[in-house]
Amino acid sequence: MPERSRNRRAVVVGAGSFGTAVAVLLARGGMRTTLQARTAEQAELMAEERTNVQYLPEVALPRDLRVEAVSAGLARADYVFLGVPSRGLDEVIAGLAAAGLSPRAAVVSLAKGLVPPDGTAPTVLLREQLGPERIACIGGPAHAREMVTQGAGLVAASADEGLAESLARMFTEAGVVCEVSNDPVGVELAGAAKNAAALAAGATEAQGLNAAGAAAGHIFAEVWRFAEIQGARPESLIGLAGTGDLVATALAPQSRNRRAGELLAEGVPAADIPQQIGQAIEALESVPLLARALGRAGIEAPVTDALCRLIEGALPLDDWVGLVRTTVPPPARFARRRGFFRRLWERVRSFFRRES
Repeated sequence: MPERSRNRRAVVVGAGSFGTAVAVLLARGGMRTTLQARTAEQAELMAEERTNVQYLPEVALPRDLRVEAVSAGLARADYVFLGVPSRGLDEVIAGLAAAGLSPRAAVVSLAKGLVPPDGTAPTVLLREQLGPERIACIGGPAHAREMVTQGAGLVAASADEGLAESLARMFTEAGVVCEVSNDPVGVELAGAAKNAAALAAGATEAQGLNAAGAAAGHIFAEVWRFAEIQGARPESLIGLAGTGDLVATALAPQSRNRRAGELLAEGVPAADIPQQIGQAIEALESVPLLARALGRAGIEAPVTDALCRLIEGALPLDDWVGLVRTTVPPPARFARRRGFFRRLWERVRSFFRRES
């Protein structure tokens, strides 16, 4: 993997709020950065106005941040950050080679959702096509506007330690705290869980804070049981990428996922919510994918399943709240304490190993 250098080039594909914020930070940190918008018209407007009027209007684009359309390709990129919604990520990934992606370039997913139709974690899809050493993702509590004005707590995750550390340095040099992780799937599932949990809390909050907290807790527990069989670590869901991001999303007045849950509770059809909010809502798309993936894995997930049915309009709100209030999760598993003689024998064996 290429190490960070002032001469390295980063391309951020997708000029939504988060993609724009990441591009701003990379440019501030000294990376030669290009932000690619979906259309030439959008790129020209941002280049002229030096701000993203549609998605991040209050943030000025750095003078040396280049803006262009995605049609310009990726031939010169050393790092490619994919800032597109997860529902279209498979098409973008399939087109990386045609866009001129270098065989040495690292590809970093910024999505906090799952890829249809099977609910695949983005880095899993990338790994299948490009191998694990050049793949990474970014997680953590990072609302776009606040990230570029006050900071954030990010997680850079990759199976390649050098790549994760390089990404962390990029953000650190831009003034943002960034943790290093070698658990990309865990970080991605943590992001999907927090979006689903925020949606669930928003859909339940009017019925009581206890119910909202229970809804979020159930979702996290159900997703964790799935993440565990994928080889993920508990730290990924407990730390910045999971509970840290959930708290930020649940508290944020501008949280899209929580607001979407509130609109569901008000009776607004899920299909109409993105238009009302003005942006894509990851949880509305990722919850059905999560429910499907959990079911295929044999995970008992009554609350995730019920949230899916609420989104689809197949479950009345009162039934949703009633299920949240009455669901009892599986008991926590306790490790059996090994007997005295077994522990003594293991200590003796460990002693002789050290002596030899």
